Amino acid sequence: MYRAAAPAALRTVALDGLALVYHRASGITHLLSAPAPEILETLAEPMDLATLHARLGERFELAGGVEALEARLAELVAAGLVEVIAG
Repeated sequence: MYRAAAPAALRTVALDGLALVYHRASGITHLLSAPAPEILETLAEPMDLATLHARLGERFELAGGVEALEARLAELVAAGLVEVIAG
């Protein structure tokens, strides 16, 4: 299961099709392109990879399938913007 960092921990600003996300805990600002901001938005509630893929697929045409989404999630986890939780 995955969950985005708490809303209070992130400050997001849209900028020319990108998103600047300031992570208060680390003090780092991340420059994100689609679908990373949408992943964070969707993960406001915890969910597994299959559910996340299905929800994003309702809104976007996803290239690369579940494997590509899993790779993006790994990047977001490494950045501290998403956490893996037991579930």
